Amino acid sequence: MIKKNIVFLFIISCWCFNLFAQGPVQNMQYPLNFFRYPLDLPPSTAGSFGELRGAHFHSGLDFKTNQRIGYPVHAAYDGYVSRLRVQFGGFGHAIYITHPNGYTTVYGHVKSFTPAMEKLIRDEQYRQQSYEVDFKLDPLQLMVCQGEVIAMSGNEGASAGPHLHFEIRDTQTEETINPQLFGLTIPDKVPPSITAIGIYHLDGNPFSENTKRQFFAVRGSNGNYHLTNPQVINLNGQIGFGISTTDMTSASANHNGIYSCELKLDGVTVYTFAVERFAFDQTHAINAYIDYPELMKTHRWMQKCFILPGSKISLYPQSINRGIVNFNDGAIHDVEYVVKDAAGNTSTLTLKVKSGHTESSLSTIKAAGNLFHYDQKNEFANDKVKVVIMPGNLYDDVNFTYKMLPKRPGAFSATHSIHNRFTPIHDNYELWIKPDSNIGKYADKAVIVSTDGAMAGGTYQDGYIKGQPHAFGDFFIKLDTIPPVVVPINIKPNADLSAAKRIFFRMSDNLSGIKSYAGKIDGEWVLMEWDYKTKILSYCFNTDIAAGKHIFELTVTDSKNNSKYFTAAFNR
Repeated sequence: MIKKNIVFLFIISCWCFNLFAQGPVQNMQYPLNFFRYPLDLPPSTAGSFGELRGAHFHSGLDFKTNQRIGYPVHAAYDGYVSRLRVQFGGFGHAIYITHPNGYTTVYGHVKSFTPAMEKLIRDEQYRQQSYEVDFKLDPLQLMVCQGEVIAMSGNEGASAGPHLHFEIRDTQTEETINPQLFGLTIPDKVPPSITAIGIYHLDGNPFSENTKRQFFAVRGSNGNYHLTNPQVINLNGQIGFGISTTDMTSASANHNGIYSCELKLDGVTVYTFAVERFAFDQTHAINAYIDYPELMKTHRWMQKCFILPGSKISLYPQSINRGIVNFNDGAIHDVEYVVKDAAGNTSTLTLKVKSGHTESSLSTIKAAGNLFHYDQKNEFANDKVKVVIMPGNLYDDVNFTYKMLPKRPGAFSATHSIHNRFTPIHDNYELWIKPDSNIGKYADKAVIVSTDGAMAGGTYQDGYIKGQPHAFGDFFIKLDTIPPVVVPINIKPNADLSAAKRIFFRMSDNLSGIKSYAGKIDGEWVLMEWDYKTKILSYCFNTDIAAGKHIFELTVTDSKNNSKYFTAAFNR
């Protein structure tokens, strides 16, 4: 039966892959030799496009800058600056340039902008009275030419070290595309490495932490891999495969992500993954691509070679039966993994599989709780809690479970165990918890928190506190009545700051998080910058502050509108 199914689909498979027979697996062709590298450094990357990151696929190339900041960043081609952004985390400082060929390039973590950009950003910050700004520019407002210096490289925002994050996006759809497909290649003669494979016994059941798994260690080099203990693997029923694999380039020792992985059965490709392009609202689907329960339990990054039914992402250009194979014909089959990097270096691993004779070796698991469907709106409710999950937020059907746990000290509700942490959620969901009757006038200070410290927000509505968690877990209600903590570093009443370049503070909040901060000198709003890495808030003196005595004020407010006010006179 398995061979008949493969032959039936062989023509479709070959037709789909005619385009892919040579070079990288890709659905579209992109202009080569159009964009230039954004740095005048030998191209070397600390992160690849599509690389596996926490809760997302990496959206660009991270170009190394010799562990230093201050290298000139060049426009990749002619165009206009279409967007400027300053944020607390993320890219920190970012420039977006729209080009006439339908693409937009992005430059993240830069240290400084050109004077013209700096002025536009500063004007917008004062207009919005906010350090964080994200705004668009008119096409004729700030034109640039290919090679023009637009910034200096840096380490701003949520970066792990000095580098330049670079993206090429489709201007119309805003999908991000692998820059190496445009000819911005990285020197690379090193094929991907394979360290392990996985086998998943599915048999009609939703994928979960209860799915039976088998893992096999792998050995090899130079693109040729095999099981550490060679053997014929006996399989029966509906089977999914997985792989643990990374890649390196000739220019860097960093372990980055692969470009593509194909799974072949008796020479026919039944599954393909390729990091060509994706939309940002899809990127959390990395948790459907990896074996999420295994990552949560053991920190192992196992990449599944089958597709969950609720995973909507464009990194799967082809599959037969979502990559799931039904072994039931009693024959011996060849299973082959073909892993490539963006340069086309290839690693393969082949194993022998002995198929069983029955349709399934495992019985269908009966739901012990409530069966939630990935493509439907799902609700659970009792007199203490409500859960609402919209269609598209689950990657597979879920045997949803709930239990009420004892009340924790200082809580204003019982602890509610909402399913478990081994099932990922694509986006947030609604969680309604009924508070204790004595919450009274403090209802507007209530927040929903998890036992691992994550904040899910909280608003009082219809007798419940409503939050929007991003993950399943154990939740309860707490009150946030404590204002943020503000610690001055170099300012105190009547301080002499005539030689100081900045005023420094540390600020923090105990629960709901800092929502806003505002500094004033002599009653006028001034720009305060909050550094993501040091968590230091600072004001940089400029020529507007004359010599003499001045009054500094700082107000910091958390998400439950608790405020801390600081003021001090100083001399300049």
